[in-house]
Amino acid sequence: MDLLDGAGTIITYLWYGAYLNYAVPFLVILTVVVFFHEMGHYLVARRNGVRIEVFSLCFGPTLFSWKDRAGTRWKIGLLPFGGYVKMFGDSNVISTPDGKGRPLTLEEQKVSFLHKRLGQRTAIVLAGPLANFLLAIVLFAGLFSTVGQPFSAPVVGEVEEGSAAAAGGLQPGDRILSMNGRGIERFEDIQQIVQLGLGEPLTIVVERATAEVTLFATPKVIERTDRFGNKYTVGQLGIRSSGFSYVRHDPFTAVWRAAETTFNFSAMTLKAVGQMIAGTRTTKELRGPLGIAQLSGQVAEGGIESIVFFIGWLSVILGLVNLFPIPILDGGHLLFYAIEAVRGKPLGERAQEYGFRIGLALVLVLMLFATWNDLVHLGVVDLLGAG
Repeated sequence: MDLLDGAGTIITYLWYGAYLNYAVPFLVILTVVVFFHEMGHYLVARRNGVRIEVFSLCFGPTLFSWKDRAGTRWKIGLLPFGGYVKMFGDSNVISTPDGKGRPLTLEEQKVSFLHKRLGQRTAIVLAGPLANFLLAIVLFAGLFSTVGQPFSAPVVGEVEEGSAAAAGGLQPGDRILSMNGRGIERFEDIQQIVQLGLGEPLTIVVERATAEVTLFATPKVIERTDRFGNKYTVGQLGIRSSGFSYVRHDPFTAVWRAAETTFNFSAMTLKAVGQMIAGTRTTKELRGPLGIAQLSGQVAEGGIESIVFFIGWLSVILGLVNLFPIPILDGGHLLFYAIEAVRGKPLGERAQEYGFRIGLALVLVLMLFATWNDLVHLGVVDLLGAG
């Protein structure tokens, strides 16, 4: 297979195998999540008197645009992979026809982002990720108050023979009260702790009859394969629940449970990232745009409830990733602001420039690595090898 034939085969594969089933749901879901992220920046910036020059949904050439009364140009780009808010005063000077710069006037400084107080700039940058967390809470709360929240009592219904649970002394009928000091309310809590623990030893307190019994077990680490052939490792204790149901909550409780779910998702994600850095979890599980598109297509087949839950999950991930202290991301800006707060003045322009270059390189490397994983899981790499 020569290069052109290989490229044609890949394009055909991705078009028929991914576009119809995955791309459309992915683009819709991603657009919603990115819109709320950028809207968070926009609203808080406007609240603090910053002039917004451009609010762009998607990148690349402009498909269409319009300008509002405040002078903001709203645009839709051709490439649906993100968005941005361009604020007035991105630099300390304004370009002039001769290619040089001039200082901002006093009136321009009043609406310039960089001339706002440190606290205001911090709030504006932080607003994007917080908007994603808020979106997730609203979506989860809506589901929990209408469809209901998945709930299984933390009661052992079955213990597999030869499992870690059997070796640890767990028995059917045991009600699990805590694991490693964390209180257990639902069987789903047990699954989160065990699956993400990757063989971490557990101290389990159970209620058996009328007494509390302390047990010790070390889950096995196994490899699972989803329906797309993607492999991932999880911990397995070897117990099954005694039943499953959906529990509807009143609005106040739904919001509380939604915030709790958002926090747990964030904690699980950070733990998984830490495991990848430490080498206890393979980086092959890292997914890029194609992998997320694949998940989007799968979720879309599950109905509106699955789609709403997936949007909430993806919103949490986007908000969390943007808080990573990597220059070019929101977290990188916040890191610079923290340094500014300690020093009493901003970092020099050269130091910030080098920081953003390093951050851009890190993000590009991670994107390339994740996309390579996607191509491997989609079978494209094997397709090229076969040719």
